[in-house]
Amino acid sequence: MRIVVGLSGGVDSSVAAYLLQQQGHEVIGLFMRNWHDETVVIDNECPWIDDANDAVMVADYLGIPFQVLDLSEAYRERIVDYMFSEYGDGRTPNPDILCNREIKFDLFLKSAIEIGAEAVATGHYCQKEELQTANGSIYRLLTGRDTNKDQSYFLCQLNQHQLKQAHFPIGHLTKPEVRKIAEEVGLPNAHKKDSQGLCFIGKVRLPEFLQQQLEVKPGQIIEIPVDHSKFDEREDAMVLSHEQGAHPIQWDASDGHAVGDHQGAHFFTVGQRRGLNVGGKKEPLFVLAKDVVKNVLFVGQGEHHKGLHRSGLCMHMSEVHWIRQDLALKEGLRSDGWEFRIRYRQPLQKGFLVSEGSFFYIWFEEPQSGIAAGQFAAWYAGNECIGSGVIAD
Repeated sequence: MRIVVGLSGGVDSSVAAYLLQQQGHEVIGLFMRNWHDETVVIDNECPWIDDANDAVMVADYLGIPFQVLDLSEAYRERIVDYMFSEYGDGRTPNPDILCNREIKFDLFLKSAIEIGAEAVATGHYCQKEELQTANGSIYRLLTGRDTNKDQSYFLCQLNQHQLKQAHFPIGHLTKPEVRKIAEEVGLPNAHKKDSQGLCFIGKVRLPEFLQQQLEVKPGQIIEIPVDHSKFDEREDAMVLSHEQGAHPIQWDASDGHAVGDHQGAHFFTVGQRRGLNVGGKKEPLFVLAKDVVKNVLFVGQGEHHKGLHRSGLCMHMSEVHWIRQDLALKEGLRSDGWEFRIRYRQPLQKGFLVSEGSFFYIWFEEPQSGIAAGQFAAWYAGNECIGSGVIAD
């Protein structure tokens, strides 16, 4: 089979290419150039040119064809502009999930098919399984064997067509095992550090990055007391219905007292601790909520502050995606035995999913910290990712 591997220059995709080659596939390396502006990257860490050079060396070492695909215009339109729009609206986006859906397994996949490939492969730590049914094949997205590196959450927006043509050659391995293979084979990047930061951009100072399009707007930081009466009101609402209890508390400046200033509420996210620059408190301050219209940031002391935790969240039905359409919940029904996560590397959380009207609601057995609008919640049946949705508020 002719398979195009997304060679990023890192050790994971390099070992993926090697393993496919050893299995007898015709392997082509393709480097995606998705970002050009190095001025936003901290200390020039992980600039694209170094990654491309490493990818070239790996391709040469393995003796496989190599190409560079420039998707920077589409990446800016589909990912970076999306980030600016979401932050501007007071939401917290996840560009890595969108990058996989829109770039790696859409434009990259289409480009691979155009050069005669039958499938694409990446260095993701996840696995795929094909089920044969009376109606044809169903593809399951499974967690990676390495629970510390499992990246199925980042692929929670893929569809059946994308999964059908995707290969994850290292999903059955742990990171140390991947490193060992790279060393034994003698890959030139065997000891390269893992990349960090935004997908294809690298480590950035987020406020400075966002200031390319979002203006600085000084505003007040309001501290909410731990015993505010609205917490009791929310608990009462949770007893009445999912619809009333799943939404966050709406705060006003009069609910607390000013403790400092910020440079724009849209630069922060719920659960954030760093960057507030407010001292003199017994416990660290965390962002509880933000109002980008009034440009007010609401904070509370300590990681156990009631305003930081919620037992439920809601998602618009139009922003819910099912990898397994055959398991999609019908209105009025609730899931049993599924587990959930709202961020990468978060241990799976017990709870249930329910469909009511125009929304899906997730209710957790244990309250969750830092639920932020715009982020993705994903749900699992055992080790299989079933679907995901964008948190509404």
